Formats: sequence, structure tokens, C-alpha cells
Amino acid sequence: MDNFDNLGLAPILLENLTRMGFTKPTPIQTKAIPHVVKGRDLLGLAQTGTGKTAAFGLPMLTRILNYGKRPAPKTVRALVLAPTRELATQIHENLSAFAEDAPVHIQRVVGGASINVQSQKLAKGVDVLIATPGRLLDLLDRRALVLSETSYLVLDEADQMLDIGFIHALRKIAKLIPAERQTLLFSATMPKLMEELADSYLTDPVRVQVSLPGKAADKIEQGVHFTTQGEKATLLAQYLGEHKGESALVFNRTKHGSDKLAGLLEKWGFSVAAIHGNKSQGQRERALAAFREGKTEVLVATDVAARGLDIPLVAHVYNYDLPNVPENYVHRIGRTARAGRDGRAVALCAPLEMGDLREIEKAMGAKIPVIGGTPHEEVAPGARERNAQKKRNQQRQAARPKSAKAGGKPGAGKSAGKPRAAKPNKAANGGAQPPRRAKSGNRSGARA
Repeated sequence: MDNFDNLGLAPILLENLTRMGFTKPTPIQTKAIPHVVKGRDLLGLAQTGTGKTAAFGLPMLTRILNYGKRPAPKTVRALVLAPTRELATQIHENLSAFAEDAPVHIQRVVGGASINVQSQKLAKGVDVLIATPGRLLDLLDRRALVLSETSYLVLDEADQMLDIGFIHALRKIAKLIPAERQTLLFSATMPKLMEELADSYLTDPVRVQVSLPGKAADKIEQGVHFTTQGEKATLLAQYLGEHKGESALVFNRTKHGSDKLAGLLEKWGFSVAAIHGNKSQGQRERALAAFREGKTEVLVATDVAARGLDIPLVAHVYNYDLPNVPENYVHRIGRTARAGRDGRAVALCAPLEMGDLREIEKAMGAKIPVIGGTPHEEVAPGARERNAQKKRNQQRQAARPKSAKAGGKPGAGKSAGKPRAAKPNKAANGGAQPPRRAKSGNRSGARA
């Protein structure tokens, strides 16, 4: 099917799609929409950026429009669960645009916003509720809504919800929804726990798959650059400097590391912002808005905070730290090459990350091309933890009083009892030195 007219969608949705410039459905939409319109449970496997929101949203809205009346107070007809606030916001924006001028009430509830205001918005009942599991449970505890009349359940990016520990919340929520419902589960990867989740929640589902689980989008040009941990910041700055004016998303494992890296890049003259779980909802939304509008060229983010970002013009994704969950690599680089565009993804790999790199390549079933540096010898399992512990011990040793190091008696001399601060570790932030251009022979043919 080469257009939306033959998929059984409501006329008002077709009008809105035309107005928005959507004329040809993506493969996941072509395969999924007819089954969802017919009321079938569905397991959809597709990469990020392939149009999964429309694949479940358009047929779901079509079925809801057939009700012909408003929902009862505090009830929810369709529940869409997303792992992060950003993804929930993105889904809400998309569904609202699809249903413009249609008699459908759509709401979003996430953490970081006033729960009292959210409770008031739910009081009259909603047709479609997009929620993060944690905030939904808070509202259920307050009896701000009931799920006894919910007929549709959608789990979007379900694999990520499992990764960040929402399995117990999902089970608790599912028990509150009638067994007689339509359930749709969408994911980019298919780990074993996902299979168990599908078996538990779906009834005689249709399985729709447009790519192998864990496979990256074809239009992403990937590369790995081998370096040391201490040289990563300078190397990243060199890549960013070569593509001035192009948006770049940089992934870091930790919240503290994201802030530290963003501060360093800002010191070196880049327009940069950071988002992670410790930022308020307002801070995250302002940072994302500035990035979308091009006011900020570089966005440093953790996996959880960046989930669900749909920014079509992201040209480059940099894995400053490799993810320790292989499937997250596919989700990360899926932030570029969206909606049929080209994109580039560069992984900066330190010696202790060689094991992570091999697991990522194993999960994807393909080698990532080397674009710089020389591959490191793989570090034995557990070495990362042992080295980290050794570093902590060295820092504690450096901070001990001189008398303790010399074996003297405690308190022997006033100055001897004062701890001496450890010297700053330059390697941790790339030496905090302004970046110098790499030698021409070091990265011949390297592309970001």
C-alpha cells in the first residue's frame, strides 16, 4: 500500500496527515495499521525513527472516534505507557497533531510537573492518556483516575522500560486494566525478558517486523575511534569542530559525567546543554527546545533522558561512553538518520570498553568500521571494576594524614593530622586542555 487512504483510517485523520505532509506510510505503518484497526493484539519490531507512533496511534484514534461520546469521569479509554518524560511528550505532540479538530481528548502525565494540575485534567475523563509508569502509579494511588474502562494498552519502547526497571510497575498497572482489551507492544530490540512480557500481555498477537531486532538503520554511517579515556574529550572536540553548524547528540553514561563534559565543551567555545534525570522537567524541556531550534548545537545526554527524542536534523551521534547494555547502542544511534535522512554515529572506545564493543557488535551481527586509532587488547571481565576500586583506594591513600602513612601515632603533631587533598586527575576530563587538531596521519579518512 503506497498511501494512507487504503489503511482503513478515519477521514479526519487522513485530512490531518495530508495537511502535515504525510502521504506515504512507512513499512511498519503499512504492516501494523490494518491489524490494529481490526482490533488485533500486535507485537511490532522496528528501529527507532521508523514511524512507530503513527503505526499504533492512527488506528487507535480511528477506533476511539467510533465511540461517539465522551468518556466517563476519571476513566481512560486508551493508555499509552512510555519509559521517559521526553518520549511521552513526543507521543502526546504527535497524537494531538494527528487528531486536530477531532472530538478526542488526549492528555499526558509525567513526573516533574504538578500532580494536582494533572489530577484536575483527568477528572472529566480522557480518551487517550500518555504516561510514564511512575507518575501513573502516583495518580492511581491518589484515586485521580481508574483503569476499569480502559480498552487499549500500548507499551512503547517496551525494551527500554524493562532496562530501567519498570517491569514491576507494568505488572501492577496491567492488573488494573480489564483482560478484555487490545494490547500493542512496540520495541526496537527483542531480549528474552521482552519475549516473556509479550507472552504475558498479548493474546494471539500479530507479529510485525520490518528489520532484525537490534539492527541499526541502513542510512547511519557508523564508525569506532579507539582512544584512551583521558583523550576522549579532546578527540570529541576535534570531531565537533570539524562539523561546526551541524547538530550533535553526545551520550554519556552518568549524570555527573554529562554535566562535567558539557561544562568542558562550553569552556572550549561550543554551544552545549545537558539533560539527565537530575534536571527538572522545565530544564529538560528548555534544553530540548534550544537544541531543536538550533540555538544549541551540542546536547550531552544520558540514555534515559534522551529516550524518545525525535529531532529530524540530528546529523551526528557520538558515544562518548559505550553503553553497557548492547541494545542501547542501537537506540542511541537511532537518534540520527530519522525520517529517511542520512546520519553518522561515532563511538569513542577506551581500553576498558573493548568488551562492551564486542557485545554491541555481537548484538547487531556486524562489525563497526574502524575510523581512527588502533584496537586495544580486550580487558578481562571484571577488570573495569578492579581498576575503579584501585583508583578509589589510591585516592583514599592520598587523602590520609602524613602520620598515618608514616605509621606514626594518631594526633602526633597538629599539622600531621590534617588530610591532604588528592591531586586532580587530569585524565578524567581529557586534561581540561583546549583541543588541538589531530595529526593528519592519526585519522586518515575518518568521518564523523
